[in-house]
Amino acid sequence: MTSKQRIRLALALTTAGALSMALLSPAAAGADTVRPECPRGLACDWVPAAYQQTGDPEDKETYGNYDTANRPAANSIKYIVLHDTEVDYDTTLKIFQNPANQTSAHYVVRSADGHVTQMVKNKDVAWQAGNWYLNTHSIGIEQEGFAAEGAEWYTPEMYRSTARLVRHLAAEYDIPLDRQHILGHDGVPPTSAAGTQNMHWDPGPYWDWNRFMALLGKPTVPNAPRSSELVTVSADFTKNQQEFRDCEKNADLPRQGSSAVPLHTGPSDDSPLFSDPGLHPDGSPGTNCAADWGSKISATQQAVVADRAPGWTAIWWYGEKAWLRTPAGTRVVTPTSGRVVRPKSGKEEVPVYGVAYPEKTEYPADFAKPTVGTPLVYTIKAGQAFPGGGEAPNGYFYAPTIDSSKPYDHTYFRGSQKYVTVQIGHRIGFVKVSDVDVVRAGS
Repeated sequence: MTSKQRIRLALALTTAGALSMALLSPAAAGADTVRPECPRGLACDWVPAAYQQTGDPEDKETYGNYDTANRPAANSIKYIVLHDTEVDYDTTLKIFQNPANQTSAHYVVRSADGHVTQMVKNKDVAWQAGNWYLNTHSIGIEQEGFAAEGAEWYTPEMYRSTARLVRHLAAEYDIPLDRQHILGHDGVPPTSAAGTQNMHWDPGPYWDWNRFMALLGKPTVPNAPRSSELVTVSADFTKNQQEFRDCEKNADLPRQGSSAVPLHTGPSDDSPLFSDPGLHPDGSPGTNCAADWGSKISATQQAVVADRAPGWTAIWWYGEKAWLRTPAGTRVVTPTSGRVVRPKSGKEEVPVYGVAYPEKTEYPADFAKPTVGTPLVYTIKAGQAFPGGGEAPNGYFYAPTIDSSKPYDHTYFRGSQKYVTVQIGHRIGFVKVSDVDVVRAGS
């Protein structure tokens, strides 16, 4: 969702009358006329999210809860984003049916039985990722649950239903089944450096990524020599017992199985946790807060080896070295064959972006406010490499109003600059093809 805080506020402010208005909206009246876009055999229904004006009718920019579009004909769909709801299933549906909440997702998956409800058509843009570029190029799936209590909510039924849905969508839209394209909300980058600290951390450390990717038919198996520079984190969820804190509630979380593996600044448990410069601009050490994703890497995410020491492996992470425990006799990391991204010869640093937008000169001359990308705080330095290399769509979808009343409203501006996706840290990023070489590793 766009904001868990927004949802909590919506719950506090929503009245029975407002919900009744949303449930009786014109969009809801056509609920039975739309067939959900789900694979056969998956329990799935259609309950439309609100799409209507709010506030002053003359203020066409005030509306909810999504934007109409013509995907993938205009803006392609290349990513799937998995969330958790932070409220129960029924409340989630009501929130998406109230246009005042300005939030939505394409699908909601119920915890108890894995039932799927579609609320926004896949051709349209749900307001779900907290990054407009990702919104316009992704499908969002909300899963009933609470990130800090994930293991209690993420049921076998939910894993199976979400996996079936993701396999279906990936086949439909030609989305690679890897962790640079199948993202948690915690893998979505900010659109600018200033927005880093506002990004989300769901579905959290208790979503079993090994289990989920295996259900997608993409389990982590060795497919490269042991010396491969590219590895996939494969820590066993049950054996990887970790203690994290819910720092938003100032509460210790019980020691339990997790997909998250802590990252340190040196090959020692006593060394400070890695500090994400976007989350800790003052240079303070990383923390064991569940929301501090810079200090941990997730199972099924890939990384490039930077160094090795007995019982430890260093990886390139947000432009620096980060160390994780890899004791002998365990398979915390698995040698992998795949593509990595390196700076072109002669480039000392390559900027990383949270969007892949056209250049300013590529918009029409009479377009008032062209939107362009600005670098994040992370860079790829000479001698470093990061997993990735898949081409990222280059374009900006301009949709400021509900009724396309402005010039160029609901227009997709396509750029000519090519970008590729990189796993720069826990979150993905985008780099210009002109700045990097994409090479094969682990062969």
